[in-house]
Amino acid sequence: MNVDQASKIILKPYITEKTFAMVENESKICFIVQRQASKPQIAEAVTTLYNQKAINVNTARTIYGKKAFVQFETIEKARDLATKIGML
Repeated sequence: MNVDQASKIILKPYITEKTFAMVENESKICFIVQRQASKPQIAEAVTTLYNQKAINVNTARTIYGKKAFVQFETIEKARDLATKIGML
């Protein structure tokens, strides 16, 4: 997967107090993703865009679009990525 394809799948990070707490407590970051994207595609897009391996992906359809809750190996990796994308 190239960067253009990955950026079409991962639209933007979703930042609220709850998702901010998920970074610290569960090593998860929430993204708004393309509605047709599958969990393996989301994991691959995160790896392509941010050079971090996702160990688990959960999705939910909401009024804001499709959300992907991406879990990383450690809290430090999630915190570093959140800082890199401007969440923290």
